[in-house]
This record gives sequence, structure tokens and C-alpha cells, in this order.
Amino acid sequence: MTLSEVRVPHARLFVVIAAVLVSGTILLLTRGYTFYFDEWTFILSAPDWTLATYFQPYNGHPAMLTRLIYTALLATVGLRSYLPYMAVLLALHATSSALLFELMRRRAGDLISIGCAALLLVIGAGWENLLWAFQMSFVGSVACGLGALLALECSARWRMPIVAALLTVSLTFSAIGLFFGLAIAVRLVGTRGGREDLLWLVPVGVLFGTWFLAYGLHGVGSAAGTSTTNLSVLPLYTLWGLGASVAGIIGEGGWLGILVLVLAAAAVGYTWWRGGFDSFALGIAIALAAFYVVTGLVRGQIGYEQSGAGRYVYVGAVFWLILLGGAASRLPWHGTWRPAMVALLFLACFNSGAVLVEFGTAKAGQMQRQMADLQALAAVRGNSCLNANGAVDTLVMPVETNPALYYRAIDRYGDPSAGRPVIDQAAFDQARASLLKPGCT
Repeated sequence: MTLSEVRVPHARLFVVIAAVLVSGTILLLTRGYTFYFDEWTFILSAPDWTLATYFQPYNGHPAMLTRLIYTALLATVGLRSYLPYMAVLLALHATSSALLFELMRRRAGDLISIGCAALLLVIGAGWENLLWAFQMSFVGSVACGLGALLALECSARWRMPIVAALLTVSLTFSAIGLFFGLAIAVRLVGTRGGREDLLWLVPVGVLFGTWFLAYGLHGVGSAAGTSTTNLSVLPLYTLWGLGASVAGIIGEGGWLGILVLVLAAAAVGYTWWRGGFDSFALGIAIALAAFYVVTGLVRGQIGYEQSGAGRYVYVGAVFWLILLGGAASRLPWHGTWRPAMVALLFLACFNSGAVLVEFGTAKAGQMQRQMADLQALAAVRGNSCLNANGAVDTLVMPVETNPALYYRAIDRYGDPSAGRPVIDQAAFDQARASLLKPGCT
């Protein structure tokens, strides 16, 4: 018996319960968090948003749905609590895990699909996409992209309209949807009769192309570095990202990722050599490589190690889990293989979960500093010494260089620091001093 032939009773229920428990635990871990960094770009400018604003790119990505979600939450719960924002993020993350389970269950059986879902649920190396609500943009794209891949596995005649619709929604979260679209296109090209279905992707491409020419081209240009710099670092950027994402599945990273990359590539390559590869796996592999190549072309000027950032590890790990899950489907399930496989999965999940807790704890300290900055802004409001161009904290809150815009936002949406005691006194004092005119007390 192979791993793909193992049947697990109530496998779907097990994954759903695990997703709820993990999401609830992360929500509990982040209960003291508040709005941070890029979120303030949205919050401070939200009162001025027009219809055209929703089509403006953010860091080169389309962000229509992300802006819509923030608009809805700002208009309802405002800034008084961060939990609803985190709840949206974690609901999308749980959905991604459930959809990955369903996709892999059809391709590799119950046991492997449970393992893939579990590894994605607790992926500590992808912490940015689990501990920062703003990353609902990437996670939303992944969830819709996985939904499109799953719909493609159906044999019903109506599958392609659903695939096209989900890809479109994925692209309104972020450009990550492009790579799921690439995987789907390769799959269709390599499938008998699939080329006719490619026509369903044309409207998606036209819509994205129209947006890119009208809005996105300027955003990508402003986010990218010089082409020479990016091209020179691209090979290492791509290799580092591929290694970080596959090693991140087991909670590892750094230079160890290169070794894990070699082993993972060998495992996938050996499986293809022995049993051949289908267009689905080929599409996933091309999409994975293209993700890091395109990202490197746009963001490579920041340095090759940036490809190992948590937000990118999460996306790359999804593609790797699909590839490695398929490669593992032919492994035996008998004798000592059984406890060995279970032990390896447990250790990987435990290590990855420990990394997530570690990052969550570290970010809690960062959130204390952010809260101290917000409390300092509240404390100096109305002070005659307030600098009209005072920057509260260029490291944690670089967007805030005009206190008046901050006060306008909290007057409209609520003060996130209201009623909270000052915990980080040093950060509070430093932020307060930064906001006042030099020599004025």
C-alpha cells in the first residue's frame, strides 16, 4: 500500500476542526496587536478615497478587494479593535488550507492531503501572512487561486466559468493570482481538449491587462529598482526564495534552505523520471519558478535575502506542498514507514508552529512600541509645541509625517489607543519628543 491509497475516516472534518483551532489560537496570540506600517497608508488616506482610488496599485499589486474590505471594516468597527481585521485574514488562511486539502485529496489521497493542510496551517516561516491583517491581499489571492485549481479538477461543463471567476477575484486581491493563472494555462495546454478551455482565460487576461496599462504600469515602475541591479541579483534571488519556501514548510530557512531545495528538487525530479509528469505538476512547477523570477525582477534591488520574507515563503510553500505531495504519493505505507512518516509530519508541524509562536511573541513587543507611538500622538494633541510635520516613529510608523491626518482618521474611525495604559514608557517618551518642535516643551 502507498500513501495515496490510505483512507482516513472523517478526513475533511479533521481538517476543518484543525483549521478552526489553529485560527482561533492565532487570533488569541494576536489579541494585543494593532494597526501597523502599510496599514496606516490605507487608514490615513481612506477619507479621501474615490472610485478611482480602488484601482490604484499598491506596491505594484492590484488591491481592489483589499481596499474594499478595509473600507467596510473602517466604516463598521473602525479602529477600535484589530480583531475583526485579523479574523478576515485568518478566515482566508483557513480557507486556503481547506482548499489545499481538497485539491491534494483528489490527487494524492487522504493522508497526504491532511499533511499538506496541516503544514500550511502552522507555517511559521510564512508568519507575515498569518500575523499581519494587511497580508489578506496575498492570502486572499492564494485562497482564490487554490479554489480555481480545485474547480479545474472537476469534470462538470461549468467548471471553466468558475475557474475564470475565481482567478479574477484572486487578481483583485493581488498579482499573486497571475501565477495560479499560469499554472492553469499550462495544465490546459497539456490536456487533451484543454486548449479550447483556454478561451475562458482570455477575458481574465484582458481585464488584468487593461488594469495594468491604465493603473498598474506606473505602480510597478515606482516599486522596481534599476533593471541592471535586479538582473544581476536575479539568479541568487530566485534560488534563495525557492530554498526558503521549501525549507519554510518544516520551519527552517537560511542557507539550509539551499540544501532542502536540492533534496526537494531531486525528489520531484525522480518522481517525474520514474512515473512521468502531468501537465498539472508541470504548471505548478513553472508557476513556482515564475513567481520568484518576476518578484526578483521587480523587487531584487532590496537584496536577494528579501525573497525569503515570510509573505513570499507562504506563497511559494503552497506550490511546493502541491509538488511534494504529489511526489510523496508513491511512498510505501507499511512496517516502519508508518510511524516514521507520522513522526516526521509531527516534528515538521511542531517546529513550524514553534517558529510561528516565536515570531508572534516578537511582534507582540513591536506592537507595544506601535501602541506607545499612538499614545504619544494622543498625548500631544492640542499641545502648542506640536510640530505640524512631526514624524512619530520612522521605523514603526513611517507613513505618519503629518499629525493632522492621523487626528482626522481617529476622529472618523476611533482611537485605537483609547483607554490603554502606557506599557513601553521609553518608546512613548521618544515618540512624544519626536512630535514636538525642537527646544519647545
